[in-house]
Amino acid sequence: MSGLADLPDIELGLSSDGASKEARANQRVVVAMSGGVDSSVAAALVKRAGYDTIGITLQLYDHGEAVKRKGACCAGQDIHDARNVAASLDMPHYVLDYESLFRESVIDNFADTYLAGHTPIPCVRCNETVKFKDLLTTAKDLGAMALVTGHYIETRCADGQWEMRRPVDETRDQSYFLFSTTPEQLSFLRFPLAHLTKDEIRQFAAKLDLPVADKPDSQDICFVPNGDYASVIERLRPDCSLPGEIVDMEGNVLGQHQGVLHYTVGQRRGLGVSMGEPLYVVRIDADTRQVIVGPRDALARRTILLDEVNWLGGEAQSEPLGVKVKIRSTGSPVNASLTLLEGQRAEVALDEPEEGVSPGQACVFYGPEDGAAARVLGGGWITSAR
Repeated sequence: MSGLADLPDIELGLSSDGASKEARANQRVVVAMSGGVDSSVAAALVKRAGYDTIGITLQLYDHGEAVKRKGACCAGQDIHDARNVAASLDMPHYVLDYESLFRESVIDNFADTYLAGHTPIPCVRCNETVKFKDLLTTAKDLGAMALVTGHYIETRCADGQWEMRRPVDETRDQSYFLFSTTPEQLSFLRFPLAHLTKDEIRQFAAKLDLPVADKPDSQDICFVPNGDYASVIERLRPDCSLPGEIVDMEGNVLGQHQGVLHYTVGQRRGLGVSMGEPLYVVRIDADTRQVIVGPRDALARRTILLDEVNWLGGEAQSEPLGVKVKIRSTGSPVNASLTLLEGQRAEVALDEPEEGVSPGQACVFYGPEDGAAARVLGGGWITSAR
């Protein structure tokens, strides 16, 4: 494709980066193609660099119905879009059926986490299992030197250690969803969009006349149509809608509910009870099926306990470490003190209390520097807060 010449040259951190295109043609790189504009341009950049480029798209769920849906990652239409992009780039493209694995690793976990009174992040579980574990293994089986994705994140090798850092376009930063990526996985993964903005990527897609140049970004969780979590969980777990009590912070019963799956920490609307002041879900006790509500200031938390911590900051320290943390994907990093504990656990002490700290969400650690290229030190899953 002649438009490839308009793309910038990239380096993937491979031994052949400084070699000629003829030499690179003997090194294989697999690109995970979701059917969106980001992964499509990532594929074009790898192709432009001269590597033996192969595109792979994962069929993750409900293929027949997914073809009819738009605006969601990994839908059937996306598979067709990825295939068309690969054809326009003159590169091989394969679709792999990961539907059973996706259900076991991601969808079932999503339902069970909600029923435990927590708020899940299925995109993280998908990255750490299906994409960066099984797809990565597939890429190696195909003889690839690297697996490339269209995520907005930067990696670099310093003193023999691969680091993760925030991208140039901080508004597109996806480090929150990639915190569980291991150092071993980072050594094989490559993210060529780290130094590009979304506008630049769409401009490149238009120059290449890619069929996805104007395709909207995905908004919903791929297997949750229209954001209706409850209907998905009820379909997966038909006996989940057990009624229970809505109580205040002193245990006084204010009303009844039809299942804890309809509530998340920090929720204000749709509670069905009132006390003359705005009420928020402060806590969910799945064992007793109680939804505890209270005033907004009752949401404030200063200390957060984490499990399944993935540390990317080099040699672990036992002493408290000054860091910045994000406790939700849409938030900005805030100052905190991090203490790593035994058994992949950690305690985070926030400098200022934060509202809406929810078990099941992630807490991601960053170096003390601000802005683009700040180092991602890892993260963990929130188990409780006080």
